[in-house]
Amino acid sequence: MVFSTPVFVFLFLPLALLLHAVAGRHLRNSALLLVSLLFYAWGSSYDVLLMLATIGANWGFGLWIERVRAHSPSRLPVTLATVFNLSVLAFYKYTNWAWENLVAMFAAWDLPTAWLGQSPGVHMPLGISFFIFHALSAVIDVHRGEARVTKNPLDFGLYIACFPQLVAGPIVRYHDVAEQLYSRRVTLDGFAYGVRRFVVGLGKKVLIANSTGLLVDEIFGLPPEQLTFAAAWLGVIGWSIQLYFDFSGYSDMAIGLARMFGFTYRENFEHPYISRSITEFWRRWHISLSSFFRDYLYIPLGGNRRGPLRTYVNLVTVFLLTGMWHGAAWTFVVWGAYHGTLLIVERVAFGRWLAGHPLLAHVYFFFAVTVGWAIFRADDLPYAAEIVRSMFDPFAASTRIHPAVLFLNGERVAALLAGCVCMFPWVQWARRWHEQPKRAPAFGRLSIAADFGLVLTFGASLLAVAAGTFNPFIYFRF
Repeated sequence: MVFSTPVFVFLFLPLALLLHAVAGRHLRNSALLLVSLLFYAWGSSYDVLLMLATIGANWGFGLWIERVRAHSPSRLPVTLATVFNLSVLAFYKYTNWAWENLVAMFAAWDLPTAWLGQSPGVHMPLGISFFIFHALSAVIDVHRGEARVTKNPLDFGLYIACFPQLVAGPIVRYHDVAEQLYSRRVTLDGFAYGVRRFVVGLGKKVLIANSTGLLVDEIFGLPPEQLTFAAAWLGVIGWSIQLYFDFSGYSDMAIGLARMFGFTYRENFEHPYISRSITEFWRRWHISLSSFFRDYLYIPLGGNRRGPLRTYVNLVTVFLLTGMWHGAAWTFVVWGAYHGTLLIVERVAFGRWLAGHPLLAHVYFFFAVTVGWAIFRADDLPYAAEIVRSMFDPFAASTRIHPAVLFLNGERVAALLAGCVCMFPWVQWARRWHEQPKRAPAFGRLSIAADFGLVLTFGASLLAVAAGTFNPFIYFRF
C-alpha cells in the first residue's frame, strides 16, 4: 500500500487511528502491530511470513544478548544475530545478482555455464533493507546497553513492523523509540503537527516528484546514442529533483504519521541540495542511513582514530556498502565508490579550500552530486558512462535527435521550478527572521498563510492522485 493513494488516506489511515484510539493504553501496541501487518500484507501476503520470522528470531536474540551481557562480556549472541540478519538480507537481495555475475564471468572466460542452471528467481521482499536494519539496530543497541529488550514480543514486533517506517524508512534506531513503545502520548498539538507534516510530504510526492518522474523516465528510456547535451542535463536534474522529493516526501509522511500515533522520529533530510561539499551532503541526505553506517560500522572499524590511511579505507568500505545497500547492481557499487572517493579527496585538502570559497563550493557540489545521480539512475555502467559523456559533450548535440524541449510541458516546467524553489529552507529562514525584534505580528500572518497553503496543497494532491496513475515510490525497491 502506498501513502499517496485515496484508499490509504480515506480508508486505511482513519481506521488505523480509530483502532489505536479505542484500543486503550494496554492494547494500542497490539492494535498498531495488527494494522501494520495488514498494511504490509496488502502488497505481498507471503512476505509477512518472513517479517514475522525476523521479528521472532531477533526478539529471541535480544533476550539472549541481554541475559549473557548480565553475566559475561561475550559477543557470541550479537555476532550470531548480526550474521543471521545479514544472511537474510544477502540471500533475498543479492542471490540473483550473484548468479547473473557468475554466469557472465564464466561466459567471458569461455567456460561452460550449463551446470549453473537457471536463475534462482529469488523474490525480494518489500522494504527488506529497512526492516533488517531495524532488527540489527535492536540487537546491537541491546548488546551495547543502550536499550533493554522488551519482554513482550508484540511490542518488539511493533518496533520492527510499525507501518509508517516499514517499507521505505526512515531507519529508526531501537534506542530512540524503545521507551516510546510504552510512554508515548498522543496530544492535540502533536497530532496537528503530524497532519501538517503528512500533507507537506504528500505534496512533495505527488505534485513535484511524480510530475518530474514522467519526464525522467522518458529521457532515460531513450537509447544512449540519442541523448543530447541538453536532454541529458534535463534528465539528470529532473532525476535529482524527483529522487529528493520522492524520498524526503515519504520521510515527511512517515514522520507525520508516526506523530499521529504518538511516536517522534528523527529528521531524515535537512535540505541537502544547499550543501557546499559531498561531506556536508551526507550530513543532510538520508540522515538515518548515513548515521546508521557511521555508528554501527564506520566507528567500530576505527573511524578516523587510526591514522589517515585507515580512515580512507574505512570511508571507502562504508560507501561501497552504502551503494550495495541501495541495490544489487554495479551502478550502485560504482556510485558508492564515487562518493567515498570524493569524501577522501575533501578530507585530504580540498575541503579546506572549499570552505574558503563558498560560491565555487556550491558549483563543485552541483556537478559532483549530479554526476553521481546519473550513475545512480542508469540501468548499467555503459549507459551511465554515456549519460555522463552527454552531460559534458555539447558539441555532439547536432548528431542527436531528441532536443530537451520535446520532453517539457506546462505541468513539468511548473514541477521543476517548484522543486528548485522548495529545496531551500524557507521555513528556517522565516523563523530566524521572526526572532528579530518587532516581527511577531508579521510571522503570525505568515503562519496563517502557511496553514492555508497546506489546505490547498492537500486538495491539489488529492486531485493529482485521482487524475494520475504514475505513483511509484522509488525507495520501495531498496
